[in-house]
Amino acid sequence: MDIGVPGGRELLDFSDALVGDDRKTLDAARIALANSIGEETIAGAAAVAANFTKNDRIANGCGIPTEPMVLKATKEIRAELNLNDFRSAINSSRHFPDDM
Repeated sequence: MDIGVPGGRELLDFSDALVGDDRKTLDAARIALANSIGEETIAGAAAVAANFTKNDRIANGCGIPTEPMVLKATKEIRAELNLNDFRSAINSSRHFPDDM
């Protein structure tokens, strides 16, 4: 997939590997990213991913609800994965009970 930036495919593979649980896949993605656009990009890409995760956790901790559009689009997967059972789901159900 061409996302319009140098090393785009490798960046997508790296981001997928970061949220996965396969160390070999992550190592391979890291090497492919370094070979594609340089070793210095690994730290930057990892920092962007970490910052996103941090922001998501802060929003969750502050009680910011998930948007109705996202709730509607994820209804089935949230039910399948029991995500509505997480304590933080109350932040969304309190504001958008019809979308839960």
